[in-house]
Order: sequence, then C-alpha cells, then structure tokens
Amino acid sequence: MTASALTALTAVGVLAGCGSDDAAGAETLTVYSAQHESLVRTMLEGFTAETGIGLEFRDANDAELANQIVQEGEASPADVFLTENSPSIDILDDEGLLAPLDQSTLDQVGERFRPSSGTWTGFAARSTVLVYNPAALPGAELPASIMELADPAWEGRIGIAAGGPDFQAIVSAVLALRGEDATRAWLEGLQHNADVYQSNTAVMRAADEGEIDAGVMYHYYWYRDQAENALQGDDARLHLFGNGDPGAFVSVSGAGVLASTDQPEEAQQLVAYLTGPEAQRKLAESSALEYAVGTGVASADALPPLEELQAPDVDPGSLDQRRVTELMQEVGLL
Repeated sequence: MTASALTALTAVGVLAGCGSDDAAGAETLTVYSAQHESLVRTMLEGFTAETGIGLEFRDANDAELANQIVQEGEASPADVFLTENSPSIDILDDEGLLAPLDQSTLDQVGERFRPSSGTWTGFAARSTVLVYNPAALPGAELPASIMELADPAWEGRIGIAAGGPDFQAIVSAVLALRGEDATRAWLEGLQHNADVYQSNTAVMRAADEGEIDAGVMYHYYWYRDQAENALQGDDARLHLFGNGDPGAFVSVSGAGVLASTDQPEEAQQLVAYLTGPEAQRKLAESSALEYAVGTGVASADALPPLEELQAPDVDPGSLDQRRVTELMQEVGLL
C-alpha cells in the first residue's frame, strides 16, 4: 500500500466512549477494533465496572486499522488491537509491534485458537461454509473440497465476496495448507468461475434466490438469518466440508496488546477479560452466533460443536495477508 493511501487511513474510525461516569478520571484504554461493534461492546460490558478502566474505541475494518497502526508505529495511541480475522494482527506481529501476552491469558484459550508466538490470542471464531440452494445443487453434487470450485464445471455457479476480509482470510488458509502454486491456480479458477459480491450476506441472498448455485462465506451469516425468521436465506442451506479440507478452515478474531502502550498492565487486563469465562459466555449467549473459544465455555446451542467441524490444523500466526493480497491482485480478483 502506498504512503498516501496509508495516510488516508489515519482518518478512519470514530472514537466512542464505553464506560460509566464512575470511571471518570480513571485510566482509559484506546482500543482499535475491527470486530463487529455490537459483539465487542457486549463482551466487554462489565469490564469498566469490574476494573475501573475506561474504554475508547476506534472502529474500522481489519486492513485499515492494521495499516494505520503500522504507520503510527511506536507513536500509535492504540493500547489494544482487536481484529475480525487474524491475518491483520499477524501483520503487526511480523512488524514487532505486539507485546507477549500473559501466560494466564493464553491458558484461557485452546491452543488451536492462538498462535504459537504467544503475542496475541483468539477471542471468537467462525467456520468457513458453502451456502447453497438445494433446488439448484442436490446434495449428491456438493463438492468434496473447496478446491473443486476452481474446476471448469463450476463456471458461473459460484459466488464470493472477494474484497472482504472474511474471504481473504479463507484464501490465507488455502495458502498455508496448499502452498502458493496451488493457491494461485485456485484463485485463477475462481476468477473465471465466480460472481463477485460486495458482502457475505449478498452471497447468501444470491444462493437463496438461485442467482448462483453456491457461495463461500462464514457460518454465522446463515445462522443469524435463521434466528431472524430467515428473511435472507429461507431456501439456502449450509455444506460443511470437514475432513481437514481448507474449506473447513476456522478463522479466529484476534486480540493483542501493543508493545508501545504506556498502560501495559491495564491492556493485559482487557485481553484477559475478553478471553475469560464471563465475556466468553456473553459471546455464546449473544445474537452474534460466532463461536466461543474460551476453555470450558460452550458455544450457542444452535451451532454444530467446534470439535465436529473437522477443521484443518492451521497455526493462526502463519497466515500471510500481504501475499494473499498480492496473489488476488495478480489474478484479477482485487
């Protein structure tokens, strides 16, 4: 990204206080957050009352905030970074901008939901799925692997939200699991086969209405829609690839403490709270219908258990967002 583009990103986001009058005058953390605003506020609802630490949020998308922090460097006002998908927090890790997390915090989250580096941790998860219309795509014809979607037989039948961080995180998993040559070939096939939509919801709606036979997205869009009277996807269904396929990738939302923070203890407290039992239970009980990743905390009853998804083993710290962007630009998907 050019310096001018990065400079433009510094204007993105609006600070919004989240706390109580009792916290006036107390320490305040600045949180750069790319996760869904309602979910983060729900999970952190009791943090200020419990700790006396106020919160201010700068909300924007993953890439915008990650690039802004890189540009700001040690002068960044951010104390904590929360992502929707993990590749953007990996960028900060690669730049040496994150502090190691307390081991007690890491121990609150299953090992598969945090990187081996110990510099950040997952606090929520979402599963890759294929949303499809059974009237157009009978169960017997469902692909066994997400990699099959690059085959000529799928021309004009697939939908993706190529410009979104969700799809790009899925591509990063394909890259980590299958390597660069296979990922490029897969993307070239999708560039030929797929209709590109602006959002996951648009992909789901297109599958539901028969514009496409199937689309790639995350699970919670469909589950939320079903909980809201299926207004967008009443005819759509989900296919879970399983079997360790890249199409069964489980992405995590990441939380990390900036190495430059002048409030390291308070920032560590925030990440510990976010991954602790109370916040994880609030996630599980919320309408977000994302997966809880806290040890011993069950996710919403409506969701298939995480252990049944047969997700591939991917170190979330190994996802290369920069290379994914380059590959997608090379094949014309960005």
